[in-house]
Amino acid sequence: MSFRTLRDIDVKGHRVFLRADLNVPIQAGTITDTTRIRETLPTLHHLLDGGASVVLCSHLGRPKGTGFEAEFSLAPVAEWLKAQGLDLKLASGLVGPAVEAEAAALRPGQVLLLENIRFDKGETKNDPAFAKALARLADTYVDDAFGSAHRAHASVSGMVADFPPGRAVAGFLMEKELTALGRIMDHPARPLLAIMGGSKVSDKIGIIRHFFGKADAILIGGAMTFTFLKAMGVPIGNSRCEEDKLELANELRGEAAAAGTRLLLPLDHLVAAAVDADAECDITQDQAVPDGKMGLDIGPETVAAYTEEIRKAKTILWNGPMGVFELEPFASGTLTLAEEMADAADHGAFVLVGGGDSVTAAAKAGVTQRLGHISTGGGASLEFLSGMELPGVAALQTT
Repeated sequence: MSFRTLRDIDVKGHRVFLRADLNVPIQAGTITDTTRIRETLPTLHHLLDGGASVVLCSHLGRPKGTGFEAEFSLAPVAEWLKAQGLDLKLASGLVGPAVEAEAAALRPGQVLLLENIRFDKGETKNDPAFAKALARLADTYVDDAFGSAHRAHASVSGMVADFPPGRAVAGFLMEKELTALGRIMDHPARPLLAIMGGSKVSDKIGIIRHFFGKADAILIGGAMTFTFLKAMGVPIGNSRCEEDKLELANELRGEAAAAGTRLLLPLDHLVAAAVDADAECDITQDQAVPDGKMGLDIGPETVAAYTEEIRKAKTILWNGPMGVFELEPFASGTLTLAEEMADAADHGAFVLVGGGDSVTAAAKAGVTQRLGHISTGGGASLEFLSGMELPGVAALQTT
């Protein structure tokens, strides 16, 4: 994969359209988690320090797309950025003569933050006229919103072709994501291990299949375990199961074997009668779950077997918890494996956490800073790791 980055262009004197991910949680007008804004600050400061002016763009939440909605305004983001010392103004809208005039009036070092880009349906519909109107606001395009790269939206992919050759590049956060994901997808150090958890096989079909023949082993955990086990004829008690995916589960096991990838399932489980922090828990003797019980975490024999695989691996992809880790009685399996992955990283393995609940679990285990890369991509990470072409990435590729 070849794409240009900020390192490849001079931004002095240019007006840059920066597509960022400022989709932060806001309650009563106050931002409750500024992580996503902070992650794009290195790119923003590089542009401003380099003598550019910036037209900053993001979505926030899911407005109807029929105009301004106060609940989804980026005004709190504007106030937060101004409090960090930025010379920033919130635009009067998204496109049109008034906003074009506001953009043209920018001096080097200044920022114009557009209102929520999804206030206009032209964004999500990737309307060509809307895309061209956005492109008229700047002469250079920088995409730093990997989390939106799987969307064929106007500000993500549609407007890119309207910039001169070489003036559409990846920001530092986008570059970091693509470089880290590339270490998994392109010539990873072996053994390559994928750890897949979560509730549904159907959510992970693409990524599981994509790693057949690539990963040396795939470890399965979470509720999706029980769809595989039931398909094998193993009793699963009251455990969660996708009844309509039993045939698929057997197909995946066959495909893994044919591709030479070991697909490993839990050998034992921690079970309880209910998903309750006060529930009485037991460990099964084997893969079978007793009647009236449900599997809510992997058991100690599985932890030992999976730990052995982690300790052998040189590259590890982790996507999904091993159980209901949010509740203390069912957290041990996930948190223990998280610590083992951190130890593996300490000894030179590359560990990538593929977004979602795994990020939360890594934080709960206190190992975030020790792992190789924590993806901010969510659905974009899953699609990329499933081998799908992301519109926002394809738009930046040079070959």
